[in-house]
Amino acid sequence: MTAPSESPWPVRGGTAASLDLATDCLVGRARELDEVHGRLSDPGGPRLLLVRGERGVGRTALVRAVAERLRTEGTSVLAVGCVPGDGDRPLVLALRLVMALEEHRSATGRQQPAKAVAAALRAAEQRDGTVLAALLRAALERSAPVVVALDDLQHADAGSLAVLHGTDFARVPPGVRLLASAAQTGGRTAGGSVDQLAGAEWARTVVLSRPGPEDTTALVARRLQATPDTSLARRVRELTRGLPGAVDALLTEWTRQGAVRVADGHAFVGVRTPTPVLPDGDRYLRALEALGEPGRAVAGALSILWPLGRPAAELIARSTGLSADAVDDGIRHLVDAEVVEELPGPDGDTARGWTFAIPLTAHAVRERLGPLERSRLSATAVEALWADQDAAGTRYSGSPPGVALLDETEAVAYLADRIADAGALVDRDRAVTDLTAAAKWRYPDSGGRGLLRWCRAAGNLTERPADRVSTLQRYAKAAYQVGDFRTARTIAESMLRNLADVLSPLALQDTANVFTAATGNDEDWGALTRLATAQWWDELGLPPLVTVTGRALALSQLERWQEALDLLARTEHVWATDVRAGVKPSYFRAVAEMALGRPELFRASLALTEASYLGADHVHALATTMFDELLSARDLHTAEALLTAQGITADALAPRSLFLWRHLQGRWDEALEPARWMLANNQTRTPVADGCVIPARTAAVLLARGRPTSARRLVDSVRHSGEGPREYSLDAVAAEVRRTLGDLTGAERILRRGLEAADTGGHVVGLDELWASLAEIHAETGRTGEAVTCLARLERISGLTGGGRSRLRYLLASARVLRQDSPGAAREHLREAVELARSRSQPFETATTLVAAATADAGPAALLNEAYELFGGIGAALPRFHTRAAMRAAGIAVPGRRQATTENEELLGTLIAEGLTNRRIAGVLRLSEDAVANRLSRLFARTGLRSRTEVVTAVLTGGARSRAIVSPRG
Repeated sequence: MTAPSESPWPVRGGTAASLDLATDCLVGRARELDEVHGRLSDPGGPRLLLVRGERGVGRTALVRAVAERLRTEGTSVLAVGCVPGDGDRPLVLALRLVMALEEHRSATGRQQPAKAVAAALRAAEQRDGTVLAALLRAALERSAPVVVALDDLQHADAGSLAVLHGTDFARVPPGVRLLASAAQTGGRTAGGSVDQLAGAEWARTVVLSRPGPEDTTALVARRLQATPDTSLARRVRELTRGLPGAVDALLTEWTRQGAVRVADGHAFVGVRTPTPVLPDGDRYLRALEALGEPGRAVAGALSILWPLGRPAAELIARSTGLSADAVDDGIRHLVDAEVVEELPGPDGDTARGWTFAIPLTAHAVRERLGPLERSRLSATAVEALWADQDAAGTRYSGSPPGVALLDETEAVAYLADRIADAGALVDRDRAVTDLTAAAKWRYPDSGGRGLLRWCRAAGNLTERPADRVSTLQRYAKAAYQVGDFRTARTIAESMLRNLADVLSPLALQDTANVFTAATGNDEDWGALTRLATAQWWDELGLPPLVTVTGRALALSQLERWQEALDLLARTEHVWATDVRAGVKPSYFRAVAEMALGRPELFRASLALTEASYLGADHVHALATTMFDELLSARDLHTAEALLTAQGITADALAPRSLFLWRHLQGRWDEALEPARWMLANNQTRTPVADGCVIPARTAAVLLARGRPTSARRLVDSVRHSGEGPREYSLDAVAAEVRRTLGDLTGAERILRRGLEAADTGGHVVGLDELWASLAEIHAETGRTGEAVTCLARLERISGLTGGGRSRLRYLLASARVLRQDSPGAAREHLREAVELARSRSQPFETATTLVAAATADAGPAALLNEAYELFGGIGAALPRFHTRAAMRAAGIAVPGRRQATTENEELLGTLIAEGLTNRRIAGVLRLSEDAVANRLSRLFARTGLRSRTEVVTAVLTGGARSRAIVSPRG
């Protein structure tokens, strides 16, 4: 298999160099590897060491790794393998062993093997195990010292196993060892078996268990050359149960399909990516194919019915026409072949049911069923579950009774999936009711697994036009919720065009909102511009309420705030007559007013006084949108108070909300996970006044962690060309990257461009960052007059918005500008800034303020210690480095000398990996070029790395020699 290539920003998929599966399968096997090697190296150790475990657990990989280690130590190792079909060829393994040993003797110059080989061939042809046993014993005695590696012994013929079991190893020189691998099942029984061989006095067995969650995640990381995100790692574990062979099969198919995406060294599987179907040649399907009938028929039915537990056997017989005995035989053969596992009941004797050893195999078997067969079996499951519900006197209320082997959430999904597959073969009305309930149960589902399928199935099963409208509405909203904006647009537009005479004005308004919002999130700026005109809506003949709502939202998404306000003012008589009808237009007006520097309406809207008139889903959507808006404005306390007031918990938040929240809290590692997910799935647009806030703040985190090149690439990758909203937050972070690299002219150019674009629409919110940065650049370059002008604009914004962030930016920028001419005023501003920053409880913001105050003598030098710890807690390596320098300049001891040295080297390695020259690094670290060269020399000397290229490789791959310079925060 191949792994996706990784370029930190922008996000890409693709392929890279193949990896060594044998090496990958050894992840987490260090203990077993050492145990097997140690036993074989011990003169008093066992003569046969048998490595056992289920299919795909990594037996072959372990045997090969041990053999390779022995060869490097000078031990002669012969490899003899078994393949499917060997069991039907009497004495073939024994013959191979004799021939391999004799050829080994010939290669070492001890003897020509012709006579012994010819005798072995005759004995095999005559099926004379006694003669072949004698020849094998003689070959073993004459070949010492040697280790013979026997792979896949479960395929060996019974006669050869009997020959091995009967060999008197007491007469064989101690330098002869056998290293074998075999499946966990017993193998041949006619005259000899693997179990009998394992029970020999001179044999020992090492059993490989399935890797645990951490080892499975490490295996995925090695295969993809990127750290898997939490959802990807969890999904791999669910589908493969950690078996390396299954993990490889799954990742191979996903990579072949281009489903794996890599962002910033982290791997993701795209939204709604289906589970791949294993190819016919896969090892797990070959094992099933080898069973023949009735095993294959039973497996197909069991892939649908197994969650029902023991009753599944009776249902399989009823649905396939097989006898109960034939079904039992089929299940027993599936268990013996390790395709299915028996789940013991409470008494330990009677099975409570069966499950596939690997869920990925169950999926492959189920998907290979014909559509009619899958529908028929699913209908059997649905009818059985409905019968259980009726017997229990309950309709849909959480977990359906009868799903014996799944937890509540899985049981709900199972019933919904079976209804979707059964289609018209079950009662339509009841099916739609259960599918709708399942969709509500799953909401919110950011991954979309199941949700869209259930909504689509409900729509297909609904016959009455009025009912079909409601299912289509749910389908469009579900598609929007999970990020399938194209589907949401298609359905919503179709409803607007074709069902306007069926939907009520409020339902049409809701549909128009979904359609317009999905168009904006799909970043189709041309279409969104058309939606901002009256002509588009008038052509459909929609009610004025719908037209006004759709146009106002389109204008807002395009950040044409004043036009939106003018429209809403002219049409207030249309939308302000009903509380429910006025909720969305009122909110659009409040956001537009806030964007133009008038936040009073937005603040008043936070009370959600209209909540009692709205449904729970509507209230949740409105509250979380307000939450995002507050976090975009860096108003953490008000945002958290809103969540508390509405009883919304973190698990009910979308990835964008989690990112914005964790970012301000200083929990950057937690924030970056949803940020990477959104970038990998192209879902970074935020329905707030600043639609670019997520990539902008992600880039700011990268910059603070010493990754200016990655930050710049990210900003460039999400910028629009031509149409679209303004990108002032991207301008702010892009300018900060230039400032960090010492390019003040480039930074000023970017800031002025952003400010000019914002001024054309009267935009105010968010521009405090740009004016503050521009004032500081003017101060640095000695243009005090221009800096004061910027301060005046900044102070005006602060007064208009009344926001704590704007006030803080004004205080910090003014202190920088006034430092020379009015040092007293500058210190007063910094003292106020420290008090304000502490009250806002945002670690990065607070630390930055503390450093500014301490270095300008506006507070005790001890503030540097506090800032140093805050920067360390969030992983802001670059400002922490600068704070360390400031502490030394102030005569303050830096805690943890060894840790400080390690952090310096980590940061230096990161900057080199970012492609910066020594001159650029010197500018970023505020050192001389000679100082950077000296630090680099010391890094080479201590780590053994010899070039910048090796440093880059070490940082990107985390090589063993470079662990000291690889930051765990990535």
